This record gives sequence, C-alpha cells and structure tokens, in this order.
Amino acid sequence: MSVRREKRQDPATGKVAEFWRVDIDIELPNGKRRRVRKVSPIQTRRGAEEYERELRRSLVSGDFKKKEVVIPNFESFANEFINSHALAHNKPSEIKGKQLMLRNHLLPEFGKLKLTEIDGLKIAKFKASQREKCLNNKTINNHLILLRTILGKAVEWSHLEKIPRVEKLPTAIPKIDFLSFDEASRLEHAATQETLWKSLVPVALHTGLRLGELLALRWEDCDFVARKLRVSRSDWQGYVGTPKSGKERIVAMNERVMTALKADRHLRGELVWPKSDGSAANKDDFKAMIERVCRRAGLRKIGWHTLRHTFASHLAMRGVPLRAIQELLGHASITTSMRYAHLSPDCGARAVDALMAPTPESFVELRPNDGQIKKPKFAASV
Repeated sequence: MSVRREKRQDPATGKVAEFWRVDIDIELPNGKRRRVRKVSPIQTRRGAEEYERELRRSLVSGDFKKKEVVIPNFESFANEFINSHALAHNKPSEIKGKQLMLRNHLLPEFGKLKLTEIDGLKIAKFKASQREKCLNNKTINNHLILLRTILGKAVEWSHLEKIPRVEKLPTAIPKIDFLSFDEASRLEHAATQETLWKSLVPVALHTGLRLGELLALRWEDCDFVARKLRVSRSDWQGYVGTPKSGKERIVAMNERVMTALKADRHLRGELVWPKSDGSAANKDDFKAMIERVCRRAGLRKIGWHTLRHTFASHLAMRGVPLRAIQELLGHASITTSMRYAHLSPDCGARAVDALMAPTPESFVELRPNDGQIKKPKFAASV
C-alpha cells in the first residue's frame, strides 16, 4: 500500500500524532528501482492519494529531483517552536518563562548547532556549565525539560529521527516556608489595620489561593449561600486566563472567610480587591501590602506564596488527607502535594491502627475454588 496513515508518539509529552505518508517503490523506465517516502502536504486520504500520483508521474518522466534535506539549527527551530507551538498552547507566563530560559541558557550553548549535532555529550557539557553558574539541580532540570520538549517537537515535525537521551539531575525535596499558628494569627490581626484590603490576608490564609487567583477574584465567584469560592481565573501581569492547572476548582469558605469578605464588601467594581479608584490591582500592590503587614506584625519578610504553604501545612498538621489538600490547592498531581506529608506525623500510626478495627459484618472474603488456592501455572514441579 503506497498511502498509509501513520502514528508517532511525542517522546516529551507522550501525545500521539497521526499523519498521512506516501511510500512509493517503483521501477523506472531505465530499469532501476527507486523508493520515495514523503509526508503528504495535504493531510487527507484523497490529498495523499493525489500527491502519490504526482510523485509517480514525476518519477517516470524524470522530473523528480530529491531535495536536499535542510536541517535547521537549534536557534531557528526554537523560534519556530515558540511562534508555532508555545503561542498556541501555553499561557503568557509560560511563554515568557520559556523565552527567558532560551535566551539566557539554551541558546548560548546550543543556538548555533544543527539539531542533529545535539548529542548526549553536548548535553552533559551543558549540565556541567550550568553547575558552574551555581544553579541548583531543579533549575537545571527545568532547562533540560524545555530542551527535551523542543527536540521532541523536532521529531514530530520530521526534522529529527530521534532525540538524544536527556537525563535529569537528582533533586532534594524543597524546603517549605510557612507560618506557625501563632505567626498566622499575628499576621491576621495586623491585617485588620489595613484601610483598603482588610480581608485579603485572612482569605489567603484560609483558602490557599495563588497570588494571580487573588488578583482576579470577583464578587460573582463568591457564593455566600453555598459557602464556596469558584476559582476560575488568574491574573498575570494584566493577562487574565485560567488558573495554573488550567481547570476551575471550588474552595469551601469557612466562617473566618465568610466574615472577612462580608465585612469588606464595596461598590468599587466587580473585583474583590481593586484599587481605591476601582481599577485592577497588580502583584506589586499586593507585595507592598504583605510587606507592610509583616512589619506591623513583627514577622520576617515573606511572599504571598508563603500564605499558600501555610494553608496547606496547617491542614496537614490537623490530619486532613493529602488528596483533599491536592483538590483545594488545585495541584495537577498529588506528587506536588506530597511535600506536606511529613507534617502529619500521626498519619502512619492512624493507618496501621485501622487494621485493629472490627471486621465489617457485610464483608465477605472470596476465595477461589472454595478456599483452595490454585497452584500457579509457572510453579516448578517437585
């Protein structure tokens, strides 16, 4: 069959792409055989079949000339990756981060190399040069992940046959900075002296919302009857989009959040925490506010993400399951939430103690073959 639909898996993302390919093996008028394999420029069965007929005619007539394969260098392909893939699939914050990693780290090392010249040795030298800059392993791994993603797209777009092995460096569990119960209480008390955003600190401490989610929260997202917050948008440098996970989530409001928000109701607009003139606040406004409140509370300088860590840490210390913490924080994977597991020291003891509970009467133990355990087929005979 000369026209077939093929599948190829992206090594970086695991996504499977399908495409139509023409594979011709033909005997030419001079008696020689020629094989040509091409991806159809029109990705339909009919378009691929028409492309096959054109190739056969050009091969028979002698008009077909094999084009020299031009392999782009890493810099040109990286620009194509940003303009064609990242702009369509990533958020503005993600695009900005990838552009910075390319400009400051990947392009100085790989920019002038052709894609086929990037091999395991050059990647190993890149890791060494990154370590010489005193970058930690997690930061270097972020650069390696982007490198692997770009090379994976090069394979998907038929610029490479395969990608070299990109092995990440080992990383330690990151340390989490969070406030103690007393520090959190002092911070809440200091925030009551704010004139504009009195509810901001208690809501952050009792919901775990990210900074961008706090900036974008609207009154329509606050359901005081059902006692729930709908987290459906995030603000990054004025760009309002979906939260980091890309999914909306619901966070329950406890009495502290309900009281704080009701006491802070205003008529300055649809945002919960706008400026005094009703315009949207930005991260610098919130940063100045949290620094001011920390000084008033006599605490060390912290950022807004510390309040998110505090929310999760206090839940873990009170025995809340990690799965529930994951859902409240909006983590895509429970692996991220596992960083708080060590804060629940009694979790393992409670799990083992559960084995001592009485067996439920409704439980029926099923045994194969009336209690006779079958001998495995692969067991050696004695």
